[in-house]
Amino acid sequence: MASETTAKRLKVSPPAIGTHNGHFHADEALAVYLLRLLPSYQPSTLVRTRDPALLSTCHTVVDVGGEYDPSKHRYDHHQRTFNTTFPSHSTKLSSAGLVFLHFGKAIIAQKLSQPVESPAVAALWEKLYTDFVEALDAHDNGISAYDTAALNKAGVSKRFSDGGVSIGSLIGDLNPNWNDPTPASKDDAQAAEDEKFIEASEFIGKVFSRKLDYYAQAWLPARELVQEAYANRQQHDPEGRIMVFKQGVPWKDHLYSLEDEAGTLSKVLYVLYPESPSPDAKWRIQCVPVSKDSFESRKPLPEAWRGCRDADLDKVAGIEGGVFVHASGFIGGAKTFDAVKSMASKSFTL
Repeated sequence: MASETTAKRLKVSPPAIGTHNGHFHADEALAVYLLRLLPSYQPSTLVRTRDPALLSTCHTVVDVGGEYDPSKHRYDHHQRTFNTTFPSHSTKLSSAGLVFLHFGKAIIAQKLSQPVESPAVAALWEKLYTDFVEALDAHDNGISAYDTAALNKAGVSKRFSDGGVSIGSLIGDLNPNWNDPTPASKDDAQAAEDEKFIEASEFIGKVFSRKLDYYAQAWLPARELVQEAYANRQQHDPEGRIMVFKQGVPWKDHLYSLEDEAGTLSKVLYVLYPESPSPDAKWRIQCVPVSKDSFESRKPLPEAWRGCRDADLDKVAGIEGGVFVHASGFIGGAKTFDAVKSMASKSFTL
């Protein structure tokens, strides 16, 4: 499978994209948007129907038709025999995942102005699927992020209601309400529904595009800086438990990857960085979470320091130049690098 060849096989004439009408979901809304990011699809028309005869006239069909065949540009996932997943993942794909699987690299390569075979394209292809598209695939296929049977057996329940808010639910909210006025004309009713779908497609597409912009312009360039800081960590602590940056960068994903690659038992506990580029900037100490999405730190700042500020912090911590420690102990600040490094060093034994 090569995404660039998939994109190049398109006809010269503007292709029609087909998907189902009626209640729409996040997966086909994103699938249509992704296709239209490519030059070959930008002049495309959209046909929303379940009529097989009309769908057969479409160049590309997503989320309907009961067929998955990239050679025919058919990307449905509802058939009983379908079990395709993204490489190194176990979540069954939806139409969003299918389109991203086949066209994602071409979209990313276009953004980066790099060949589809480049390592940077591969890194963002995996990152965007893991952090964005996979959740949509799971949502559309009714797959929970947790083993619900294991949670029930353990007696684990939510501490509060999150309202079920997700990208999928926000797209679902854009469907017409059951009691909204319906145009008398069948064509007018379909046009009104299609307008809602386009709104949903643009909404989720803009979220994807912002993600792509961030990963391309900020997350990917940060990797080199994190690699450098990780390589130099023993300059600040013989066991390599402190990592220092000259500026704030998105470091978490890259740190976990570097630690996995290194296979070392000694983990980074604290990350130090200035609050701004100014020479007299204050410094921050941030505790490394046990995992990317965890609120639990590998080693939080000492209990006695939490909630303290300025002179009170200096007194209780035995340092000079402290500014604050958050009440939960995951982050703190000091006036100078030496002061914030002292906070890290003292925290090892407390």
